[in-house]
Amino acid sequence: MATSPERLDVRKTYKLFIGGQFPRSESGRTYELRSPKNKRFIANPALASRKDLRDAVVVARNAQEGWSNATAFNRSQILYRIAEIMEGRSAQFVNELMTQEGITAAQAKKKVESAIDLWVWYAGWCDKISSIFGSTNPVSGSFYNFTTPEAIGVVASFIDDKNPLVDLVAGIAPIIGSGNSIVVIAHERNPLSAITLAEVIATSDVPGGVVNILTGKSSELASWVGSHMDIDAVDSSGLKESMHTELKALGTENLKRIHRFKESAAPERMIAFMEQKTVWHPIGI
Repeated sequence: MATSPERLDVRKTYKLFIGGQFPRSESGRTYELRSPKNKRFIANPALASRKDLRDAVVVARNAQEGWSNATAFNRSQILYRIAEIMEGRSAQFVNELMTQEGITAAQAKKKVESAIDLWVWYAGWCDKISSIFGSTNPVSGSFYNFTTPEAIGVVASFIDDKNPLVDLVAGIAPIIGSGNSIVVIAHERNPLSAITLAEVIATSDVPGGVVNILTGKSSELASWVGSHMDIDAVDSSGLKESMHTELKALGTENLKRIHRFKESAAPERMIAFMEQKTVWHPIGI
């Protein structure tokens, strides 16, 4: 009796997430992702190019106004829906963390639960940030004077790899929760969670273009992010110090707000990417 040949794995080649779609990199480039333990092949993520970055910024800019004009409560509901979908796909996130980090199922499950809880935490902040960080200012005259934080615009976020899924949530949720659109640069060594989160966001109520996710080399993309004149701010938490320094120098051309954070759960990660707007209104007689 003839034996059946050994089955071959279906090797995955992942795409980018731009404007709610999943295009290939315009360069056609990919790179091999391998297990840190046994160097076994895992997948071929896309290697984003400068053109991919420009395309992502264009759709992010087009989507930002509509997203920022949505009510804070509506944004909160949409972010909470993302957490619900993440919960439903938690087994996939667990498996990916085990594969790309070489950790146990229990360790991976704990990280996934922490990431989902963090997303819910930022969802709850969406409609509270203005009340807490805004103010009614005392003035001498027949005027009301209000200061409220508003979204800064298009933000780029470099994801750290110390705790890949939690770092990913911390690099996205506060930025979009405050009304910005975002271009995410996933960490080269741990892109799987970002790719799966892109699929989650694509099936949620987030408008296309609000969240754009690129995989590839931060060392290639950082200088292009710094010199791009239509990126308003950057979360550079995932960059090496040398690249962060270069980014700051390049970002002076358009006065980019560039921040690094140590804490994952902090309202400052929202307010850092908002501008304070002050309005004067006459008191009616």
